Amino acid sequence: MNSNEQVEQSLVCPYCWQNISILLDLSVDSQSFVEDCEVCCHPIEFHYRTEEGVLVEFDIVKVQ
Repeated sequence: MNSNEQVEQSLVCPYCWQNISILLDLSVDSQSFVEDCEVCCHPIEFHYRTEEGVLVEFDIVKVQ
């Protein structure tokens, strides 16, 4: 994987409101996954979509 196929995305945790970041793989068209906040350890569901290697949609939600 080339380094230009990844991007660091900043966000605010929907639980603790701390700034965090995550590394996204832009070589896939879309992806959904759950990862814990690195500060408060609550699960966050991530959804993102790319077009031609560019991030065009990014959303996070609390896992219920």
